[in-house]
Amino acid sequence: MAYITGARKQPSPSHFVGSGKLEEIAAAVHSHKAELVLFNHSLSPSQERNLEEVLKCRVLDRTGLILDIFAQRARSHEGKLQVELAQLQHLSTRLKRGWTHLDRQKGGIGLRGAGETQLELDQRMIRQRIKSINKSLAKVKGQREQGRRSRRRAEISTISLVGYTNAGKSSLFNVLTRSKTYAADQLFATLDSTLRRINLPNYGPAIIADTVGFISHLPHGLVEAFSATLEETAAASLLLHVVDAANESHTVFSEHVNEVLTEIGADVVPQLEVFNKIDLLVNCEPHIQRNEDGSPKRVWVSALTGAGLDLLQQAISELLAGTLVVGTLMIGAEQARLRSQLHAKGFIVSEVINENGNWHLQIRLPITELERILQQGARFEPTPQQVVKTAPEWSGDEHARTA
Repeated sequence: MAYITGARKQPSPSHFVGSGKLEEIAAAVHSHKAELVLFNHSLSPSQERNLEEVLKCRVLDRTGLILDIFAQRARSHEGKLQVELAQLQHLSTRLKRGWTHLDRQKGGIGLRGAGETQLELDQRMIRQRIKSINKSLAKVKGQREQGRRSRRRAEISTISLVGYTNAGKSSLFNVLTRSKTYAADQLFATLDSTLRRINLPNYGPAIIADTVGFISHLPHGLVEAFSATLEETAAASLLLHVVDAANESHTVFSEHVNEVLTEIGADVVPQLEVFNKIDLLVNCEPHIQRNEDGSPKRVWVSALTGAGLDLLQQAISELLAGTLVVGTLMIGAEQARLRSQLHAKGFIVSEVINENGNWHLQIRLPITELERILQQGARFEPTPQQVVKTAPEWSGDEHARTA
């Protein structure tokens, strides 16, 4: 294996690299007997074709490599469809070089070569297959939208995990939801959006979604092909931006992630940064960093050891719930269903029943939940200082803490 780098003001239209650098690459291919040359850039179809003619081996650009990795990682039917769509869109502009060994179209009537006919057949088959895949993905998109409507009707918030590939999103997802989704130390281990239900302290149930990892210069075709999956991110109530704190380039990676979020329209969704893998840092304890208003801005955790996960759940609850209300809620015996719902969401601190069979519930819940409950005929008596922020006492010292 050999690494060759170079600097050039603008790429060569024919070979991307200059003639001198091309000779250097060709010499390295010959000395290493290489069968594949990877370019960490996007190449045009003609550039790939010209490079292969000179180097006498297969040439793969950044987009092609990412598509190959995606093809190996896809597991669900939806994921495979999305990968195949992106591959076909990429391949449709690169069919010509596959038939250079056949006859080309000649001038005159009735002198059409076999190669041109085969090329046209392949192009038509690809167009038909792309149309079929888009039709299938449209059904998937409709199913996902139906699920989101159901969650909105049930007033269940959705939390979406986003971040650079291999930042530890799936590992964090597993420990938060006690699931066993596939997680590995490799690029794009997750391609399929997975949703699980969790119960948050002082908030109640929520849905958390694990999504595909991002990468710098993510091909636009992939963003289009994975639109059904990425819509889960754009429609979320809160984004958990998972960052590999042990990676020296995490600042640059975070910028790339935010660029993709802007591209898919998710830049307006509230975001909480989760700095993962603090077990690989020296003298870094789990903690919450807050902004000037005292709201959580960043949480330092380790999905591997479980350190800081309680702080993470606390921060999520704060951002989703906003202001909490503490007091006594009085409901009648006929409102047993409402009492059961409050228990299920963890809003009841204690309860007593009077001689008339009515319930006096000591509650701690978001003010939006209280407004909804009062519409059902319940009575509420606030305790002194009943409106509290879910955030603990905050000082500027904690805000200044860094790794």
